[in-house]
Amino acid sequence: MQNRVNFIITLSMLLLCLYSCEEPIGKWDDNIKLSAKKADFKANGDSITIKTGGSWWWINNIMINNKPVWYPRPETADSTHYTVNLDSVVIKRQDAKTLFIKVNKNNLKTQREISINLEAGDYFDYVTITQKAQ
Repeated sequence: MQNRVNFIITLSMLLLCLYSCEEPIGKWDDNIKLSAKKADFKANGDSITIKTGGSWWWINNIMINNKPVWYPRPETADSTHYTVNLDSVVIKRQDAKTLFIKVNKNNLKTQREISINLEAGDYFDYVTITQKAQ
């Protein structure tokens, strides 16, 4: 009898905890507020400056043609300005609210897609650059 009472109390407490939340855990509103999320670049190279409404964000990873090419290092996690130099791409967090992206000439016969994943707490957003083929 005591086990059954403990089970019912435990189950009741669990259900109360699950249904008492007004918002789902892990879903934050947009606190980065990108001025642009997509850009089309010319084959000969191009650049873009993107402004953000929020200042508490960082680059979480960078992918080129769906292949991961960069992950943050400890020194970039809390910095408001740093530069990521890749073979054909330069990405700069110029200050707390500015992201600069420059892409060199695309010598490939296929278009290049660059995806920059940004994170701010439990909110994630992306900037996608599509560069034309040569």
